[in-house]
Amino acid sequence: MTASGKRRALQNANPAAIEPTPAAKGDFARTTAWIFDLDNTLYPAHCNLFAEVDMRMGKFIVEYLGVPFAQARHLQKSYYRQFGTTLSGLMKVHKLDPQPFLDYVHDIDLSAVPVLPELADAMAALPGRKLIFTNGSRRHAERVAEKLGVLHLVEDICDIAACGYVAKPSADAFDRMVKRHGVEAREAAMFEDMPHNLEAPHALGMVTVLVHSDYLDHPAQLLMRNWRELPDHIHYATDDLTTFLRSLRAEPAK
Repeated sequence: MTASGKRRALQNANPAAIEPTPAAKGDFARTTAWIFDLDNTLYPAHCNLFAEVDMRMGKFIVEYLGVPFAQARHLQKSYYRQFGTTLSGLMKVHKLDPQPFLDYVHDIDLSAVPVLPELADAMAALPGRKLIFTNGSRRHAERVAEKLGVLHLVEDICDIAACGYVAKPSADAFDRMVKRHGVEAREAAMFEDMPHNLEAPHALGMVTVLVHSDYLDHPAQLLMRNWRELPDHIHYATDDLTTFLRSLRAEPAK
């Protein structure tokens, strides 16, 4: 990692004011695999799509466990924080069959997801493979990526089922992903909106990029309020994925 890729000071404690770190093209010179999280990373968080998924999780738990909605939401968030995903908790604690859950929570209206030709152009200009790595379902990722206009650029999707329902942020999930897709970790870059999901790829040797949004739903995200600089496992931060990717292909100043 070059000096420009090291930790950068933050403007203040407000997570919405995290200073974007400009990409240093040399840090990505050996990148042959570009790996993107899906929710609130590839699509902008302000379209509020994941909030719909989140609400449907609560409704599923109400029906599955026969509990009031308030209790269902408490269990949902408790499992999310304890096990990494709500699904993982339901599987471990309640022996849930994951497929009906995934089908239900991802049965959502995608009208709020924009078509992003600029993002597609920026991704197309990247040399190498493009992969989506998500804790959601493959079908959900396909639908969203198609709506965004980037599905044709993606070589493959590694979803929760492909990882044997081992979810990020587990290091095991990343090990399964790189083995399944033949990724050389030291030649890969990982883009994520969840800061703790970048710890394992950093440990593997990937370049890590935090795609910051104002959707804060996890204690690890709330801790960003206290950041004064990027933690060691996050090499770059941006609040605009398209602009960041474009900067990697920009002509040097003359």
